[in-house]
Amino acid sequence: AKDTLFHKAITEYRPSYDGRNEEPVVLPAQIPVLLLAGAEGLAVGMSTNILPHKFGELLRAQIRILRNEPLEIFPDFPTGGLMDVSEYNDGLGKVRVRARIESKDPKTVVIREIPPTTTTEGLIASMESASQKGKLKIGSIDDFTTDQVEIEVGLPRGVYADEVIPQLYAHTDCEASVSCNMVMIKDDRPVEIGVSEMLCFLTDRLRGIIRTELELELSDLQDKKHWLDLERIFIENRVYKRIEEATTAEQVVYEVRVGLEPFLSELDREVTDDDVDRLLKIPIRRISQYDIDKNRKDIDATIKAIKGVRGKLRRLTQTTIEWIEEILAKFGDRWPRRTEITTFETVNVREVARQNLKLSYDTETGFFGTAVKGDKFQLTVSEYDRILLISKDGTYRVVSPEEKIFVPDKVIWAGVLDPDEGRSFTVVYRNWDRMTYGKKVHIKAFIKDREYRLVKDERGKIDYLIEGDSDDLVHMDFVPAKRQRVHEADFDLAELEFKGTTAIGRRLAPKPVARMKKMKRGDTPLPEPATDPEPDTDDQPTLFEGD
Repeated sequence: AKDTLFHKAITEYRPSYDGRNEEPVVLPAQIPVLLLAGAEGLAVGMSTNILPHKFGELLRAQIRILRNEPLEIFPDFPTGGLMDVSEYNDGLGKVRVRARIESKDPKTVVIREIPPTTTTEGLIASMESASQKGKLKIGSIDDFTTDQVEIEVGLPRGVYADEVIPQLYAHTDCEASVSCNMVMIKDDRPVEIGVSEMLCFLTDRLRGIIRTELELELSDLQDKKHWLDLERIFIENRVYKRIEEATTAEQVVYEVRVGLEPFLSELDREVTDDDVDRLLKIPIRRISQYDIDKNRKDIDATIKAIKGVRGKLRRLTQTTIEWIEEILAKFGDRWPRRTEITTFETVNVREVARQNLKLSYDTETGFFGTAVKGDKFQLTVSEYDRILLISKDGTYRVVSPEEKIFVPDKVIWAGVLDPDEGRSFTVVYRNWDRMTYGKKVHIKAFIKDREYRLVKDERGKIDYLIEGDSDDLVHMDFVPAKRQRVHEADFDLAELEFKGTTAIGRRLAPKPVARMKKMKRGDTPLPEPATDPEPDTDDQPTLFEGD
């Protein structure tokens, strides 16, 4: 701080709040403190969140700016961890930060570093909360943190480290997304700028501060040379002898000025009253012991220093670079990078979620869910899965794993629906007039808990629901009628094309169908017993899941 943040001579002061003291308006900081320490705050209608950066990297970036070289700089958090900067966007986007987790053995994981947005207590609390919700299965948590983070997580029987580590990132504070919103005060106005532009602004400010310091140093050296010349003239030429006969203060000043007048050409500027007053205060002992050789050496050294300062001012950019390099050599090694820059894939919570929910369907009551004790469609899913339920009346819906939901008509298919891939089915159904239709459908887009229809006729019923494609044959017996010559027909399901879920599909036979039988290719249909031709009776042959 003493080397880089404060210089009393170039600091502007103002009275403190009670007027008894003075305080700096702003410290003339020569390092980019705003980016080094970061800042966070809220105001009316705006906010800022500037992330901290590494000391050495900031100063090396300033050197690249002064040399007109491209730069790229990223945050560094004191808590360490892993950081993905793919969306940093020069400080106007976000970064994702993860804890550093190690697998001590297959049954133990150890957290060594944590994200900057949490504490060890908060991290442990998030793990306990995830465990209570069933998202994470852990046996014990031991916090051995001292000056270094060390949280040891023990795993129960049947759970292993390679399975739990992705779950820790997905369901706890072991991974955090930190948004950046770089708003700073520039020219008395709030502006939003990126890291590169801000660092350029601060680098220009550094050049200005160094110029001011050099100009101040030059002024002091010029004053020193002027005084050394003035003192030499005053003593060597015995100007002080002229004041021996003076009787008043005015006469003393007059005699000194008259005595100096022949030598004014040897001075760099005019003689002021302060200069005369200072000459008159030289002690007699100093005059008697005056060393002219030492004086000339001091003048030569001062002239050399003046030339050096003027040279630095002429090549101000290189002078600024040399100052930065000096600070880097002095302090740069003290702060190594703590946050490792890497890239990591977003953990899909659906993929790492525990399959800890058991669902089933009760055919007698029509209820489906985790609290239902049924013998049909027993599924084991996670809380993020979506369940597709298709009923015999041609309706279908997509639901979450609920405790208990009522499905109005008999469920003939239930399974997990991947929202990205969906599921395909071959559907054969009859309308109220017993006309038979078929189609292939792909169920993908949906609104949860909303009812959709595969059968356009509300009085229709699904006869066959086959997952995926089918190359089977359907043998159909027509409803008996007078003078009927054709009593049956076959249809190849491989000929069906994909249609929309609400489309009526392709007609499989030109006449009403009393009953039908699905056969493999080459099979001969067996005679069916006479049944009630109504398609919605329990005797109607129907194919369910897997048939």
